[in-house]
Amino acid sequence: MAEVDVLVVGAGPVGLTAAAELRRHGVDCRIVDRLAVPRPYAKAIGVLPRTLEVWDAMGLVRGALDDAVPHLGQLVFIDGKPGPRVELTLPSGIPYPFATLPQCATERLLAEHLARFGTEVERSTELRSVEMRPDEVEAVLAHADGRIERLHARYVVGCDGAHSLVRKAAGLSFEGDAFPEQYMIGDVELDWELPAGYSMRSVNLDANGAMDDMLVCIPMPGVRRYWLSMLRPRAQAGGGDGPSAADGSVLGPGDGRGPDLGQIQAVLDRLAPEPATASTLRWSSTFRASHRLVDRYRNGRLFVAGDAAHIHPPIGGQGLNTGVQDAYNLAWKLALTVRGLATDDVLESYHAERHPVAQEVVDRTVRHARSGLSGNGDDAEMMLRRQAQLLVAYPDSPLIQSRAADGTPAAVPAPGDRAPDCRGLLSDLATYPRRLFDLLRTPRHVLLLFAGSEYATGDAVARLEVCAAEAHRAAHGLLDAYLVTAAEVPEDARPVGLRPPRVRDAAGEFRDAYAPHDGEALLIRPDGYLSGRFHPAVPERLTTHLRRTFA
Repeated sequence: MAEVDVLVVGAGPVGLTAAAELRRHGVDCRIVDRLAVPRPYAKAIGVLPRTLEVWDAMGLVRGALDDAVPHLGQLVFIDGKPGPRVELTLPSGIPYPFATLPQCATERLLAEHLARFGTEVERSTELRSVEMRPDEVEAVLAHADGRIERLHARYVVGCDGAHSLVRKAAGLSFEGDAFPEQYMIGDVELDWELPAGYSMRSVNLDANGAMDDMLVCIPMPGVRRYWLSMLRPRAQAGGGDGPSAADGSVLGPGDGRGPDLGQIQAVLDRLAPEPATASTLRWSSTFRASHRLVDRYRNGRLFVAGDAAHIHPPIGGQGLNTGVQDAYNLAWKLALTVRGLATDDVLESYHAERHPVAQEVVDRTVRHARSGLSGNGDDAEMMLRRQAQLLVAYPDSPLIQSRAADGTPAAVPAPGDRAPDCRGLLSDLATYPRRLFDLLRTPRHVLLLFAGSEYATGDAVARLEVCAAEAHRAAHGLLDAYLVTAAEVPEDARPVGLRPPRVRDAAGEFRDAYAPHDGEALLIRPDGYLSGRFHPAVPERLTTHLRRTFA
């Protein structure tokens, strides 16, 4: 018998997310990391709107909102002249904006959240080998005191970076290449007068229009504190290569490889749009950006996520956020499998859903890194939504209802899309408006049954109640159902206290966000994606669809 359900290897943001979500779903897990203490560096700082939505569902967004700062937009300069100003303004109804938060703060928040489930990171514990067997995985762990432990787990999730031992043990390829240029990054304070909350990108182009020099400055929490990324001058690069951007190497000022204040100041003198002095260097590093993508996210009982599955240029904060959402996608599926409630398609869907997302991110960041700019003329709103990871969708997943299914309404969001938030929902036992995300903050599936004027009373609403009961049974009880009544339906149209509980779309935002048909059922997965839309809501259609996920 396995001694633990899941072993998570690596306690960066991705591993911590995986462990915290596994514990929230009731799975026994351990998480190990070879480092004795977390690294106190601002290595990755961008937090995207979709990640804040994920943290909301997980129950830790409050700490992030207290510690992070808004990222309002970007000032662009090309060959010293002002270029297009990018405003990171999203359409109304999206609950969270772009933000920045040092990776060390992200890891602290996630570790504190994990500890609330009674699980701590086992530090100074290194994975030495992994052997997969038909019914379990044997992992050999080396502890700081010299003790060697042979741990038996049902599954192993490798969140152990670009040089992942789990990936190598799984026999997965990691194809890609490295950029010839070397980059420098630094965490400093700047005394310029550029608008607070805005990042700055300054590039010089050569005669062919290719990037020849580059400086990016992104605001961080603190007074005039910025994260700087810049090309390393060829004269400084010498013959040796810096570490990969994602290989786990961390270099500090004064070690001969990370830039010092003088080297950073020289770049500012060349590329800053106004005179600026750098001070208070907290951390610096030199790296060579790579782009690589794993061929499979899974082999049997071994899984990879985050940098173990994909690395790419650090543009737009995509790396950390993509990895966090890898873990968020996988955790609920592992939980169902561990409990013996999942079909074979559930674990297979992890690769089917997340590999295309990583492929798009790698391709886009490589394209933008080579041009030195972002957007490349794309529609501004679509580009923002893509950068925010709000357009991530899983239409081809084996768990998602086919969009071409007979009777499926041609409505947006469609099956496989992110389920948007909406406000103004009134329930029988709350005197204040609620958000849809309040109802989705659960490790279970959520079924929303819409009752307009024709379905709010009598036999019609009774049929919706039967749908809810049958769906609850098909999901082995791991489903919450709500009757959503339209704004024009009188409050006394249905007696209070019946099941499923009722929420009233008093502000009409649910109608605007989902365009529901009267009598339609909308099924939302634990990771906040629409699994299917069923109109009319018929128990047989719902239960047949749920059998794609639930054994």
